[in-house]
Amino acid sequence: MWKETAFWKWYRRSIFKRIPEYGLISAAACFLLNCSVYWGTQLLMGSAHHYDLTTALDRQIPFLKEWSVIYLLSFVFWAVNFILVSFEEKEKWFRFVTSDMTAKLICAAVFILLPTTNVRPQVPGADLFSWLTRFIFQSDRPTNLFPSIHCLVSWLCFIGIRRSKKIPLWYKGFSCLFALLICASTQLIKQHYLADVAGGILLAELCYALANHTRLYLGVQTFFERIGRKIFGGEPL
Repeated sequence: MWKETAFWKWYRRSIFKRIPEYGLISAAACFLLNCSVYWGTQLLMGSAHHYDLTTALDRQIPFLKEWSVIYLLSFVFWAVNFILVSFEEKEKWFRFVTSDMTAKLICAAVFILLPTTNVRPQVPGADLFSWLTRFIFQSDRPTNLFPSIHCLVSWLCFIGIRRSKKIPLWYKGFSCLFALLICASTQLIKQHYLADVAGGILLAELCYALANHTRLYLGVQTFFERIGRKIFGGEPL
């Protein structure tokens, strides 16, 4: 609990019931790191040779533009599950944040050491699904494919609540299923190839295990608590 500063009083009245104060800053940092890694490495490696890891099996997967809806709904899924994890114990939250940030930093290294790309299909048509798919293609360049951050974050959002005692079983099942559907959508709208999905899921599991079997999270927690004291004012009571 923080001292009764004016900002803390406002936060407690307006936002605290949705996101605990220790979750707000660290969740924002996860988002900023994600953007920095994804777009920063694109700028850095823009002129580098990019490798196409598409296989014959990838080419057999059909292109289904309707799955663009699932792909875009992933952003809502991420936000909801990040909030749910933030209401777990503080230690569990910072282990989750540590796993997310560690995975993104590993992604940055891979994007630099192994720049990847693919060839996306042309999407004619004026229907909603064609428009959504073109929007995705225009917003998200065909680079930084392996491992898939989309699959990584989706699977991490599932494993973050997988053993929670606060989350009902039906939602855990839904999260698992929806994370898998998001992974499928990356294939069916040709955003990624199969290796990207496997890499994203494996990296999520490895980084979550690392964060939960080491004390690495303590440094992350201390860092964000110090920032929190500066933003919210005062000292923890």
